Amino acid sequence: MQPPFSLPAGHFTLDNIVLPGPLADSPDDLVTTSLTVKEGRFSHQPADTRIDMKGRMALPAFVDMHTHLDKGHIWPRKPNPDGTFDGALSSVAVDREANWSAEDVRTRMTFALEAAHAHGSRAIRTHLDSIPPQDEISWAVFEEVRDDWKDRIDLQAVCLVGADGIEANGEGRYRKTADIVARAGGVLGLVTYPLPDLEQRLEAFFHLATERELDADFHVDETGDPSVATLRTIAETVLKTGYSGKVVCGHCCSLAVQEETDADRTMDLVAEAGLTIVSLPLCNLYLQDRQQGHRTPRWRGVTLVHEMNARGIPVAFASDNTRDPFYAYGDLDMVEVMREATRIAHLDHSSNDWVKAFTTTPAMMCNFDYTPFVPGTPADLILFNARSWNEFFARPQSDRTVIRDGKVLDAAPPDYAVLDALME
Repeated sequence: MQPPFSLPAGHFTLDNIVLPGPLADSPDDLVTTSLTVKEGRFSHQPADTRIDMKGRMALPAFVDMHTHLDKGHIWPRKPNPDGTFDGALSSVAVDREANWSAEDVRTRMTFALEAAHAHGSRAIRTHLDSIPPQDEISWAVFEEVRDDWKDRIDLQAVCLVGADGIEANGEGRYRKTADIVARAGGVLGLVTYPLPDLEQRLEAFFHLATERELDADFHVDETGDPSVATLRTIAETVLKTGYSGKVVCGHCCSLAVQEETDADRTMDLVAEAGLTIVSLPLCNLYLQDRQQGHRTPRWRGVTLVHEMNARGIPVAFASDNTRDPFYAYGDLDMVEVMREATRIAHLDHSSNDWVKAFTTTPAMMCNFDYTPFVPGTPADLILFNARSWNEFFARPQSDRTVIRDGKVLDAAPPDYAVLDALME
């Protein structure tokens, strides 16, 4: 990924640069303006050195708020046998038990972060499989990796445990996992699915989160079964307990195949409870409604993002899995996520605010320190060989130029051969 041009050091202004209106305090879809950089930060102070960008678009660095850095890139040694959700669960479980040593997890995490960095992401939240004893291994590795990357990518982590892994009384092994998360400054997580005592388990979850002053992040209703509606239970439990931390709910696929009155009732509760939603269109398109034989899938797997947005519910999009049994492809490239989300969820011919769903909205949902293009903040942006949204979405933008702290980033996604030793 060779940059098409270089930038001068010190103090300079980029003239005739095109920014998304919603990120530049403009009601317009796109706005032509100037950006000044001084000593690696955006500045109000005029510069003598001026560069004509000739209408090229720029976006701020991306925030990828739902990933699985611990699972990434295991596909060559443990692919999904049939592309189904059950196939993904069983394949990951086998690979985790057999291979997820500290060195294995660290190497694959680093590989994924190098790719994300080269593509233009500056903040990432990852879920970590935290079934004992993996929680002690992966969280220790994550803290080391987070420290190694602190000047390049801001990292957060969420524990990933099934709802049957937390006792309704809040005791048991999950309490120890919650302590590990708290010590690491992480986020408390859970995968919800129908259980007879799910509400009691959620009450115990929010009690543990409140005790440790932790935010919450759930995997929710990742299925095409309309009878699965744990998103509503989460919202009701937040309202019942008065939990005051931030709550993110990911996937929420079944909402899109429920009766409209049921879905509307759930979304009203989600709005009332102050929940936020992250949609993972690439992974859900891959897994949802996959049938054996020659049956074509009937739905896209994406949740009701437009209806939620209309209710004022914050909605973001993210990468999710990369090259593992849950999603065979991907490279933590948020441009790909943005392009495909626009097509899958019909974000075009809609509100022009959707660009925030890949930048400022996930930053807000995760409490990342992030204010793009504001004087005094780091001059982080991505330049594209596109002058309009149509040109932007028509091509993969593999020739983009990533700028960090006012300098062209000299980085490329790593060679897959780096992982060969792990795949033997």
